[in-house]
Amino acid sequence: MFAVSGKTKIELIQGDITKLKVDAIVNAANSRLRGGGGVDGAIHRAGGPKILEECMKYDGCPTGEAVHTSAGKMPSKWVIHTVGPVWQGGGRGEEKLLASCYRNSLKKALELGAKSVAFPSISTGIYGYPFDDACKVALKAIKEFTKDGVDIEKVVLVAYGDSDYKRYCEIFEEFWKGSVVKNEK
Repeated sequence: MFAVSGKTKIELIQGDITKLKVDAIVNAANSRLRGGGGVDGAIHRAGGPKILEECMKYDGCPTGEAVHTSAGKMPSKWVIHTVGPVWQGGGRGEEKLLASCYRNSLKKALELGAKSVAFPSISTGIYGYPFDDACKVALKAIKEFTKDGVDIEKVVLVAYGDSDYKRYCEIFEEFWKGSVVKNEK
């Protein structure tokens, strides 16, 4: 399913972000940029050692910021690494930091000249951000960033599991209220 913001198509799919043929994929990284579990580990495994080698040139990455590397062996050109906030109950600026992850990743995509970028659900794994809330923050940040017609043609939101995908679909439809186009799964 998809909606349009400005001249950017916002698409929601279920799949493996490491296999997407987009210009850039976003990694829900840890602040050390050394690989880890979840999406981060999957990206490092799929891309191979080149990603870690390129991450070593950075002295980490602060929460809410974004840096980039090549995509190694994956079909995308780049990996944009962003560090999401650890959920601490919602009163420590988590929403603002999570929105910054999406905005700064999109800014980095523009700097790279990427026309398509794919996002996992940032901070909803081991960092414990409530899934529904994180999805709403993501959609709002992406819509605000793209509403004025930036040069990104497509943003893909990727849910890995079936239950996350189904829930994200409900949130996506509610957020875009009547402007969602459903395509065949």
